[in-house]
Amino acid sequence: MSDGRRIAPLSVGLVLLAIVSIQCGAAIAISIFDRVGFAGAVLLRNLLAIPVLAAVWPPSLRGRARSDLWLVAAFGVALGVMNLAIYAAIDRIPLGVAVTVEFLGPLGVAVFKGRGRLALLWAALAAVGVAALAGPFGGSADLLGIAFAAVAALGWASYILLGGRVGRVFAGASGLTIGVMIAALIQLPAGLAVGGSELVAPAVLGAGAAAAVLSTVVPYAAEIEALRRIPPAPFGVLMSLEPAVAALVGLIALDQGLDAGEIAGIALVVIASIGAIRSARLPAPVVD
Repeated sequence: MSDGRRIAPLSVGLVLLAIVSIQCGAAIAISIFDRVGFAGAVLLRNLLAIPVLAAVWPPSLRGRARSDLWLVAAFGVALGVMNLAIYAAIDRIPLGVAVTVEFLGPLGVAVFKGRGRLALLWAALAAVGVAALAGPFGGSADLLGIAFAAVAALGWASYILLGGRVGRVFAGASGLTIGVMIAALIQLPAGLAVGGSELVAPAVLGAGAAAAVLSTVVPYAAEIEALRRIPPAPFGVLMSLEPAVAALVGLIALDQGLDAGEIAGIALVVIASIGAIRSARLPAPVVD
């Protein structure tokens, strides 16, 4: 299918399902921050997602070259840092603001693959949007929270760049299963230290399981199926709606209102993301 052909409603629905699901999962995870901290919440999310991922996409390292092992290890580290940093960010700043700054990761990849001055225009527009979020026009700005979200953006960019290579080396999404296992190992010390015995409390485990399904299992499965049906450019444009959806979920589920400066900043980043992705030279999706 070429980028110019009509995209089926099912494909659009899968991408929107992934976006809404992951943000609803984040909202549920926030509900247990006061009991296990953000580190405990993200640990539960990944630990409880592993059995489901392993059942659907069984991992296998037997007979792998050393370079493949280093690749999937780096992928897991990127995933672990990204998850931990974005949860640290949403512990301090509104969900919509955190996800908007985090989205600078895929936006940066698209700008890097963009065309000349137009790519610089989108980068500048995104910078103005982030300035509106973090500067004097952003009423709820927390610079440490913004910094955590920026670290998550770097993790997301690395996840994208490494994920394509992992998808070509490991069958299906088995590389993702291994990556989530590595991410959970990275998050284990901090999660145990902060969460302690509260991690096994029934209510906490229930919320953690819901976050695992909504933020890991459902969105990754939906994205993989969507990429089987549509090219990466329209997929990326649809994913650019994620900051706006995060802001909406934050408003409805968490009562996190945004001021005019923050709304303008999110809108600018979304516009820049759509423009950058449409003008980028993106590779074809890898489907196994």
